[in-house]
Amino acid sequence: MDRHRRTLLAIFAKRAGVPWSDVERMLKHYGAELSEGRGSRVRIALNGVRAVFHRPHPEKETDRGAVAAMRRLLVEAGLEPKDDDL
Repeated sequence: MDRHRRTLLAIFAKRAGVPWSDVERMLKHYGAELSEGRGSRVRIALNGVRAVFHRPHPEKETDRGAVAAMRRLLVEAGLEPKDDDL
């Protein structure tokens, strides 16, 4: 299993603490466009779905709220793991 798939599965397993850099790499791998916003904001566009996230700081890992929001974005964009992956 590749790194991007593991990150996707971690998000859908509702794990907090996923490194934000892994999330950004996974999004780019699956075709998302990321652009910088003000401060720690990052704009994400994936399959016609748009969202704005705050990069975690000073920590480098996502919290439960960010994982839940990322999961909603991925579901809306049609990017979900298959049932046999979970």
